[in-house]
Amino acid sequence: MADTVEIHVLSSLRQIDAVDWDACADPSGAGLDPFTTHRFLLALETSGSVGPGTGWSPQYLQAVLAGQTIAVAPMYVKSHSQGEYIFDHNFAHAYENAGGRYYPKLQIAVPFTPATGRRFLVRDGFEDQGLSALIQGVMKVTEDAGMSSLHATFCTAEEAAKASEYGVMARKSQQFHWVNNGYSSFDDFLNTLSSRKRKNIRKERTQAQGFGGTIHALTGDAIEPEHWDAFWQFYQDTGARKWGTPYLTRAFFDCAQQDLRDDMLLVMAERDGQWVAGALNFFGRDTLFGRYWGCVEDHPCLHFELCYYQAIDFAIARGLKRVEAGAQGSHKLARGYLPVTTHSLHWFVDPGFNDAVAQYLRAEAQAVEEEIEILTSYGPFKRIQVEEQE
Repeated sequence: MADTVEIHVLSSLRQIDAVDWDACADPSGAGLDPFTTHRFLLALETSGSVGPGTGWSPQYLQAVLAGQTIAVAPMYVKSHSQGEYIFDHNFAHAYENAGGRYYPKLQIAVPFTPATGRRFLVRDGFEDQGLSALIQGVMKVTEDAGMSSLHATFCTAEEAAKASEYGVMARKSQQFHWVNNGYSSFDDFLNTLSSRKRKNIRKERTQAQGFGGTIHALTGDAIEPEHWDAFWQFYQDTGARKWGTPYLTRAFFDCAQQDLRDDMLLVMAERDGQWVAGALNFFGRDTLFGRYWGCVEDHPCLHFELCYYQAIDFAIARGLKRVEAGAQGSHKLARGYLPVTTHSLHWFVDPGFNDAVAQYLRAEAQAVEEEIEILTSYGPFKRIQVEEQE
């Protein structure tokens, strides 16, 4: 039938034209975020950051109606739960203790990227039809492939609500984001904080900027290959300490230099002619996304300056609405980043296990909401500012 939507599973992004993919990933052409674009996901694949030996096997979803791609989704077969930032280790343990095989599982996500955005990518004019086709299609793919479960991480609240209509469970987590309330400068932002927090941030910035060198905020053509040679060293150090093995390969940063540098802010600290620390950010139409940090020298407060304060400076200068500073880190609270709700989706083929997880998620959601309320009350803003942000 002409009105039947066909679901295809693709093992490589090269099997779909970039124009067709991006018509779904960025239908308005507004550049909401770079992470679901063809160029970003292909860079992960081309560089070997996903694929054989990584535990992330590409299985991209494509919904086709009358020969036209109307929806897509970045999907992977996972043999572990690393690089997701929404932790499901307790699900895995319970499932296997009950005699099941948790892995492999299906994951709709941007690998190694705890940034909220659309995960079910739909072309303009096909919003309901495309989203419904992807959700129902991926549930069938999960069951037919003999997978234990389906997960979608850092999706939007709207996607979570829609998927819930089909029996997919929504889960709440939290991150810390900085919101631009129309600030004209960093000092304008500081003036909304309590006196003690304001003084502390000024002290930290003074300490950091006195490290004996220069801080460079680089975008586009100002980013050169030499910067990636240095940043790779920073990234390896952080990756070894946090994850054991860095997620991204060195080749990813070469792909980034070629195809992604217009999407990036690279903040680098230079001392005595040597690069000593750096922070990598990506940005879209209204948000700056903090991603990676590393250093080869320790200097007081330099981490806060490069990762948080330089990000706020950039967001104010560009008129961006928010800064997402990545996963975890309650230390961000004192620096103007308030807790917000993030969303994920989970569905288990086994109905009994699915019901047990649903009960757990209901209790967890209440705890997350209570934690966000408590953390917000401890925020650095003057009381009237907190009320306005709520």
